[in-house]
Amino acid sequence: MTRTAIVTGAARGIGAATAIRLAAEGHAVGVLDLDEAACADTVSAITEACGRAIAVGANVADGAAVAAAVARVAEELGAPTILVNNAGIIRDNLLFKMSEDDWDAVLGVHLRGAFLMSREVQKHQVEAGWGRIVNLSSTSALGNRGQANYSAAKAGMQGFTKTLAIELGRYGVTANAIAPGFIVSDMTRATAERMGVSFDEFVGHMVADIPVARAGEPGDIANAVAFFCSEAAGFVSGQVLYVAGGPKA
Repeated sequence: MTRTAIVTGAARGIGAATAIRLAAEGHAVGVLDLDEAACADTVSAITEACGRAIAVGANVADGAAVAAAVARVAEELGAPTILVNNAGIIRDNLLFKMSEDDWDAVLGVHLRGAFLMSREVQKHQVEAGWGRIVNLSSTSALGNRGQANYSAAKAGMQGFTKTLAIELGRYGVTANAIAPGFIVSDMTRATAERMGVSFDEFVGHMVADIPVARAGEPGDIANAVAFFCSEAAGFVSGQVLYVAGGPKA
């Protein structure tokens, strides 16, 4: 069945791969990012494959912007019943160097953004009696040096997910989280730059600790999202899936 999905942070990386994959599954997709123009490539990839998509610019940490964005998707593509909360930023630093602004910015985009988007979209899901929410966590939820803000946000995303599953399950809505491991992306390139090493060197170092002996790609995460959003996953809710090339807990 064709549904309408919203994917946040969908201009590039995991978000773009997820939007394209959900469109390939037959869903219309609201491609949402802070900069609407930056979504053009993702929308083009979908429409050139005969899918339906629109670009939507919105700051997910702004309640009014979120409400307007969801309303626009509903008007142009149909009521959204699939939501992928992928939008995220990093402001890495050791605790004693981390500013309050860097803490607030990361918690705002990840956690406040997921809260605002979920609260707005669940209205359409409850009305439809069907819905899928997938939140992007991270292996950093287990702790990662220099990422107190990001780790806290990604751990919080897991608790948020489990609570959504409890509250919304009776309305036919599932909520699950995916915790990616090392994924080749603009974000991990930025981490390498912050550390002062080449990206190839950084990838080699990270892959050395991955049992399947390769780095993850955005498509690896999109595959997991597609499962959680499928009809087949209707009895799977409140789960955290580590997609990391090996066991994490």
